[in-house]
Amino acid sequence: MHQDERAARQQLAACYRVFAMLGWTEMIYNHITVRLPDSVTGGAKQFLINPFGLHYSEVTASNLVKIDIEGQVLDDSRWPVNPAGFTVHAAIHDGLPGAHCVMHTHTTAGVAVACSQGGLQQTNFYTAQLHDMVAYHDFEGITIHADEGPRLLRSIGQRQAVILRNHGLLAWGQTLPQTFAILWTLQRACEIQLATFSMGAAIPVSEEIARRCTRDALQFSPAHGAGQDMFAALVRQADRIDDSYKY
Repeated sequence: MHQDERAARQQLAACYRVFAMLGWTEMIYNHITVRLPDSVTGGAKQFLINPFGLHYSEVTASNLVKIDIEGQVLDDSRWPVNPAGFTVHAAIHDGLPGAHCVMHTHTTAGVAVACSQGGLQQTNFYTAQLHDMVAYHDFEGITIHADEGPRLLRSIGQRQAVILRNHGLLAWGQTLPQTFAILWTLQRACEIQLATFSMGAAIPVSEEIARRCTRDALQFSPAHGAGQDMFAALVRQADRIDDSYKY
């Protein structure tokens, strides 16, 4: 196996364990996908995805499934791929050149905000770091129809934090750690909003302050590591629990 593919497999498997550790799982459903580098594929669009039927805590570097843009299995994996999972991921990987990694969750806080009329409100420290970064896509049912892809891409534009209305959260990025940092910030924003609104009205954050917070936030910027330090710290924690994902 090419060393770059091995590295991508280990990083993605670690991310599945981090999600499990954080409670960002939905039984055997939802997905984190990464595109394999050209050094491995020769320029072909190939991806790694979790085996359908395994919990995130069971995902390892070796049982990740290699697929093409159509979701067809390219290796000798005995595990199937969930078509409802890769439809959205395929549209984003294919339509957004910078989308190396795509993450999707159904957390309670994320789905709750996705189901609320006003969506994410500019009322807390975390939403203020996502000024003009959040896109919305209307619910069209279970995501198994490829014709939804162009509409999804129009909804997203170039925004890397996405709220799928009535459905959940999604993030995409140039690297896995950057994508994780965006999703973590979006998830925290939803958690704080859920807690705040349960107590009554929230104090709004002005447009000017939110714009400044997003400009000053460094965790998404490639020039400042793009979430690498945050993700590495969580991987070390996952390693202390169980490092079998590496194999």
